[in-house]
Amino acid sequence: MSEGEQMRASFPEMARKQADHPDDSLVVDFGPDQPLRLDSGLDFAPLRIAYTTAGRLNADRSNAILVCHALTGDQHVTNVHPVTGRAGWWDVMVGPGRPIDTERFFVICPNVIGSCMGSSGPASTNPTTGRPYGLDFPVVTIADMVRAQAMLLDGLGIATLFAVIGGSMGGMLVQQWAAAYPSRVFSALCIASASRHSAQNIAFHEVGRQAIMADPDWHGGQYIEAGTRPTKGLAVARMAAHITYLSEGALQRKFGRNLQDRAARTFTFDADFQIESYLRHQGLSFVDRFDANSYLYVTRAMDYFDLASDHGGSLATAFRGTATRFCIASFTSDWLFPTSDSRQIVHALNAAGARVSFVEIDTDKGHDAFLLDIPELFDIVRGFIGAASRARGIA
Repeated sequence: MSEGEQMRASFPEMARKQADHPDDSLVVDFGPDQPLRLDSGLDFAPLRIAYTTAGRLNADRSNAILVCHALTGDQHVTNVHPVTGRAGWWDVMVGPGRPIDTERFFVICPNVIGSCMGSSGPASTNPTTGRPYGLDFPVVTIADMVRAQAMLLDGLGIATLFAVIGGSMGGMLVQQWAAAYPSRVFSALCIASASRHSAQNIAFHEVGRQAIMADPDWHGGQYIEAGTRPTKGLAVARMAAHITYLSEGALQRKFGRNLQDRAARTFTFDADFQIESYLRHQGLSFVDRFDANSYLYVTRAMDYFDLASDHGGSLATAFRGTATRFCIASFTSDWLFPTSDSRQIVHALNAAGARVSFVEIDTDKGHDAFLLDIPELFDIVRGFIGAASRARGIA
């Protein structure tokens, strides 16, 4: 019996809901009697969380690793994506014999609330109206996402996590987990992230949100009922964001000023340059797998994230007294979440007396390097998990 089958056998309600999801996702529903308290002060119910698992949970349930996805990621960390047909978004990192080894660890990857791959979000049906929530869905925060994940783990009977791991927004979730549930997190690996969103990053997100809302097919957020999709606005939002995931060096090396399938400039506004064609492709392919309103909600959650402000303005206070083992990693060419952001986290952890290691990886691949084939990152993850597993007594 597979681990997923074991979980479904243990939780019949989850098995019943699995029929709604023909892909590899599992889902768990929390009814009106189990609301999620949001930072906005609202109690949200009913709540659905979609997730995938890989590997096998050991007898004492001590080998669970929670993988937290980035902004437009999802629960399909290592299995084939049901929409795109591509390998999981972190297939290079998670799997048998990989740095996050599913032959040794039980990996859980939930889709964050507010997103669009099965967890409750603006495209979900509002039970009060019978129609999609749209903008009636409450604004959620990183802390809300983590509380929902904690509810999921409670439902699965997993009291503690061997590790919480994630990059970018996933790294924010990692920090929130370590700050909010220190006794439940044995180790934490935060990659290419920050303890708060910068003004520049908020600005880029606002450009994307305005592009979506300016699309006439957005219909004030009720485009599902209108039978339309704001694909043009969402594509532009993705194009603008994708630039921030790369580096100038990588763009120059890959594209330069090379023309796209032509020998000379056309003197039109067609995609003369390869970089223009590339960005248009990124925008168009994105709209096939992501919901426009979810983009508004998840970017807003990142914008609101400021861990120090939730602890009297002191980031060190957020981690004071923690026994969690930390590893913080950054990339030299990441200008979205530069190394200075990671150093701020490290300094706070040092001030809190936490056990922390830090590494800056030299690469020209920009922010998205954490998703790519970076041997040094693989070695760091493998080494950190190895040392933590020895300390935890996991064979």
